Amino acid sequence: MAEVRPDLFSPYKMGQFDLNHRIVLAPMTRCRSLNGIPQPANVEYYVQRATKGGFLITEGSLISPTAGGFPHCPGIYTEQQINEWKKVVDAVHAKGSVIFCQLWHVGRASNQDYQPGGAAPISSTDKPISHRWKIHMPNGKYGSYASPRRLHASEIPVIVQHYRQCALNAIKAGFDGIEIHGAHGYLIDQFLKDGINDRKDEFGGTIDNRCRFLLMVVESVATAIGASRVGVRISPAIDHLDARDSDPHGLGLAVIDRLNALQTQLGKLAYLHVTQPRYTAYGQTESAPHGSQEDETRLMRSWRRAYKGTFIASGGFTRELGREALVEGDADLVSYGRLFISNPDLVRRFDVNAHLTRYVRATFYSQDPVVGYTDYPFLEEGSKKLDRISRL
Repeated sequence: MAEVRPDLFSPYKMGQFDLNHRIVLAPMTRCRSLNGIPQPANVEYYVQRATKGGFLITEGSLISPTAGGFPHCPGIYTEQQINEWKKVVDAVHAKGSVIFCQLWHVGRASNQDYQPGGAAPISSTDKPISHRWKIHMPNGKYGSYASPRRLHASEIPVIVQHYRQCALNAIKAGFDGIEIHGAHGYLIDQFLKDGINDRKDEFGGTIDNRCRFLLMVVESVATAIGASRVGVRISPAIDHLDARDSDPHGLGLAVIDRLNALQTQLGKLAYLHVTQPRYTAYGQTESAPHGSQEDETRLMRSWRRAYKGTFIASGGFTRELGREALVEGDADLVSYGRLFISNPDLVRRFDVNAHLTRYVRATFYSQDPVVGYTDYPFLEEGSKKLDRISRL
């Protein structure tokens, strides 16, 4: 009998979670949680994208008052935030979806305007992000990233505890699990990448030392809520926000080797979520920065083969590229970001191979609770709405 290859609509068992398809809502910053509090618009947004047996990962949720670097991002460190997230989770569960909360600390990718008392943001280093990159400021304009303050080694366990407590908060809110954001040039990635981490202590230098912070977070969170409820996101080959490493392939394998070892102690993690190099700061799909797309495929494939567990691939996937990754065994699940923004019923559209609505980049980070957020049309809606959105 011929082997049955998986497809986007093949069921999948992700640990304790039974999924009806393999199309995942990727975590995406949307800036609609006014003053850090999830709003009714957030409930509608996630419910629109929920399907029976589907899997959603929320936008990054801040783990402390020092963690932010975008306007109006949700947190999950206060009781009010927990209570408002619960409304999102309950509504998503009512539609039959599984939902994880992504835990986020931006580290040096911030500015004094986002920090309590106007303090410097914290990082593995005191080197700022270069002026090549601009930060979205609270007033809607763009500014420069601030010079960070290098964390003392004695302070790092406090940050680890913030991750642990917020994981517990997420479970209290009803989330099925959490994703640790260790990618895209944010705090954990600032420890992993040797192009940023210039420390001389036990958190810098060797690959063991640079992985230490991530592993401390994973172990602390997994012991708090169970390994099967913990996902990890990494991006070894992404240079977003100057997050470069001299050996991205080796870094990815090193992180995976250590996560595999942790799983023998703590039990299987829910998944590893890896962004492929075709992702860029501005969301374009293009050749990998370190070589051809063939090189990129080999890179992702080597990480996928090395990891012992569910592997989610993200970054510039289309319907056909997602199917190809599943058929070739390069991923178990595929996460979609920008296409899910402008197509709330992306799962259905992929199923019937329908046309896709184009996204409007200018509305990605606005605070409007409707425009560019919950007003993208479903297939059954008329063309007038399509035309209106395309003219924005």
